[in-house]
Amino acid sequence: MKNLKPERGINRRTLLRYSAVSGAALAASIGAPAIAQQRVVKIGYVSPQTGPLAAFSEADNFIIGNFKESTKGHVKVGNATLPVEIVVKDSQSNPNRAAEVAKDLIVQDKIDLMLVASTPETTNPVSTQCEIEEVPCISTVAPWQPWFIGRQANPAGGPPAWKPFDYTYHFFWGLEDIIAVFTNLWGQVSTNKSVGGLYPNDGDGNAWGDKVVGFPPVLDKLGYKLTDPGRYQDLTDNFSAQISAFKAANCEIVTGVVIPPDFTTFWKQALQQGFKPKVASIGKAILFPSAVAALGPDGNNLSSEVWWSPSHPFKSSLNGMSSRALADAFEGATKKQWTQPIGFVHALFEVAVDVLKRTPQQGDAKGMVKAIAETNLDTIVGHIQWNGANLPPFGQKNVAKTPLVGGQWRLKGGNKYEIVIVDNKTFPAIPVGGKMQPIT
Repeated sequence: MKNLKPERGINRRTLLRYSAVSGAALAASIGAPAIAQQRVVKIGYVSPQTGPLAAFSEADNFIIGNFKESTKGHVKVGNATLPVEIVVKDSQSNPNRAAEVAKDLIVQDKIDLMLVASTPETTNPVSTQCEIEEVPCISTVAPWQPWFIGRQANPAGGPPAWKPFDYTYHFFWGLEDIIAVFTNLWGQVSTNKSVGGLYPNDGDGNAWGDKVVGFPPVLDKLGYKLTDPGRYQDLTDNFSAQISAFKAANCEIVTGVVIPPDFTTFWKQALQQGFKPKVASIGKAILFPSAVAALGPDGNNLSSEVWWSPSHPFKSSLNGMSSRALADAFEGATKKQWTQPIGFVHALFEVAVDVLKRTPQQGDAKGMVKAIAETNLDTIVGHIQWNGANLPPFGQKNVAKTPLVGGQWRLKGGNKYEIVIVDNKTFPAIPVGGKMQPIT
């Protein structure tokens, strides 16, 4: 996608402004009294509620209910307090569908602000539609490089070709953070430094396996040998080629960014074929306790990134709840185990309320974009501020970074797993609960 406004004589927002002005002029000309109408503030929200990425949206209904309870159905926009409506759409874990529902929210529902979460397959097409239609958008739960670089007209062109966006902003961690976390985890276990990489042919996989911005150059500098058998398609049912390559290279570490059903398939086939590494640090697939529980006892000591947990020392700007209180509330309401997206979806709505409060008036898209850019907010996932901190120049306008640590799944009896934070070098304020252990 080129970061250029499309050529058109008049866009949707300009047309609405002209219509409003014409209507007001007509009313004045016939002597009709001006009647102020209170319009509902509409927030669009897109996430993968069905399909292979559905685990990312497991907490959506709870978080939206929590939002409605906290705001009592109203938000402040400038000096006005207005009713608010959340219009939710399901991307069905499909990028094309994500783009379609985003267009519907913009054109048919006439939303004021777009929120979107969960993997580049959802965040990217929605953000792209918002950029084209000049609708403010805030996204999260995708590493920032796939979100930013993957949406450029010439991703391979490098920083000189990459341009900032005007209407779309993102908060999350980056590949540099997860590489640091994973290698910190591996450093706690004695291995031969031979690493097998599982990288699918999707937004995340192409970024993680990239020889410039991904894992390969950093692992090489740190003395690891990466075996990358190449990209595979999501929902693959046979990983024999990858397993054979890892066995041939005597890989004692496996890493990658895999959708949940694919890792279940890979891990079961790996064990059946006699491949059992000392360490398996997997992004995306084993973020969720249900995904690890599906592996039975074979999920013990698998490791993953931890973006949010009940032990994170942060609280909500919306209702003052601590991370622990929010996780407990989710478990009490749903009778399910807490999951990491709870914190970030909650934070999306925290930022939305804060941004609306600082937007001069409803319908002022440029004023809202300015408010997003000026965000300086402590949230349930940490401080969010688009100030360019710890980012390369090309990403400083549109990206805000959040903390990341490393964890390991431990079987706690029956078939219940808990993730234990075992490395916090990247953010020491988040406490550790144990040490990294090899898979046995």
